[in-house]
Amino acid sequence: MTMYYNLPVYKQSYDLLLDIFKLTKEFNREYKYTIGEELKKETTAMIINIYRANSGNDRVRHVASARENIEVIRLLIRLLKDLKQIQVARIARLNLAIEELSKQLTGWVNYSKMNR
Repeated sequence: MTMYYNLPVYKQSYDLLLDIFKLTKEFNREYKYTIGEELKKETTAMIINIYRANSGNDRVRHVASARENIEVIRLLIRLLKDLKQIQVARIARLNLAIEELSKQLTGWVNYSKMNR
């Protein structure tokens, strides 16, 4: 078992979390403590699910949970875009990172199912 902090998916999800923490500081007060906190919570939960998937026996379940977290993150980012709290260039970077994470998690699930 690889240490979770050496996994590319973990490293990329951690970078996403750092970007989100930096991003939420720029939100209007109304959104910083509502949507911003929810966004940070979902991203943190995603990283925890990645850790659990790597360290536990029920990898598919934890990866599925991480993928659900990604969908919530996507929804919250879209909401922030519509509320004009994020610039288009930043949305593009976040969406690229999220898409790459989603692909890695999908690959992890497929690999796990093949090796059962």
